[in-house]
Amino acid sequence: MFIRCCMVLVVASSVTLSGDLEFAHGGTAAELHHVTPLVSTPSTGGVFSQRSSIAGAMLPKRATATASSRTTPHPKATVTATRVPSRSVQRTPPRRPTTSIRLCAGANPPCAGNALLPGTLLIADRGNSRLIEVNAAKHVLWTFPRPGDLRPGQAFQGPDDAFFTPDRRSIITNQEEAQTVGLIDYRSHRLVWQYGHLGIRGSAPGYLNEPDDAYQRRDGLVTVADIRNCRIVFLSRAGNVVRQYGQTGVCVHNPPYTFASPNGDTPLSDGGMLVTEIGGSHVVRLSARGKVVFDITVPWVSYPSDAQLLADGTILLSDYSYDGGIVRVSASGRLLWRYTPTRAIDRLNHPSLAIMLPNGLIATNDDWNHRVLLIDPRRNSIVWQYGITGAAGVSPGYLNIPDGIDFRQTGT
Repeated sequence: MFIRCCMVLVVASSVTLSGDLEFAHGGTAAELHHVTPLVSTPSTGGVFSQRSSIAGAMLPKRATATASSRTTPHPKATVTATRVPSRSVQRTPPRRPTTSIRLCAGANPPCAGNALLPGTLLIADRGNSRLIEVNAAKHVLWTFPRPGDLRPGQAFQGPDDAFFTPDRRSIITNQEEAQTVGLIDYRSHRLVWQYGHLGIRGSAPGYLNEPDDAYQRRDGLVTVADIRNCRIVFLSRAGNVVRQYGQTGVCVHNPPYTFASPNGDTPLSDGGMLVTEIGGSHVVRLSARGKVVFDITVPWVSYPSDAQLLADGTILLSDYSYDGGIVRVSASGRLLWRYTPTRAIDRLNHPSLAIMLPNGLIATNDDWNHRVLLIDPRRNSIVWQYGITGAAGVSPGYLNIPDGIDFRQTGT
């Protein structure tokens, strides 16, 4: 296996952004949130990481995980588009929150309590093979799976991401190393739908090869970035591939025809999609019809992960690497803000997703530091944390490789 190392050196001066921003969380609600302008001084320094080539692209982010962090697939279990009777897909718009939210980015006095987190965070705790939902007080409000939640023959291993569906009644999750995607009913704690063959890689109908970032769209279809198959598939509840971006097994950057190991497929409020490609550090915006709106290279990250679109057209992107970071860039690829702290306690270790909250703070899961953070982008400082830095665990207050997050605002 060819190992390629790269050094990215960025020298940036103080950046001041003016005007109001609107954030459209590309997760599932795709609602617009106003936030205050960001004023920041990006750090100056280098980022170093190792990446390995696959079919002309870069290995998915899990390829660098330590052996101890990997889950072991069940040797016999098989899942392919299975489901149990349930209500029809909810296509009505989500409820709009009615409570006011204090802007916390750069606030004086600083925000505290529920103002910091005006809702809850859903965390995909991969190393513990569970999902948890926590509030600002760091209380666990919801967990999956509890004893008895899984039916005979079902398995739930190493969730990589988890997002609320548009109606907030279910959670869509992907198990990247287990090669499956699943839908969980929030109220009943039941796994009501799955696609894939547990622990078996493939490209034929019913198979995936390292699925990442599964989302349910408003029309009920499920999209997933199938990394090693170099495609993005649209799945129906019947388990059929009804649409596909990219050509299976052709891992070359030539959107919208082929993609170089896509690991992000964030849905947008206009029906389009924001695609993140590991190979070449590309971010591509597609229209609802699959046409390229923009295609940029982001050289300030060594390993691009899960790009999110702000409604002003700028992009928030994580650098999934040791001494990683978070960047915000324009639609033309210009660097606007960068978070790469130098203090040992603040350094990020393989952050894989960053989202902006309606109060202007940025939430991120710092995977290999076993923590989820809220960052004030004006002060470039951590203002809230769940998990103990560098200490994996399953007890209350601990995480083990948290690999995905989503936000639910109070009142929704």
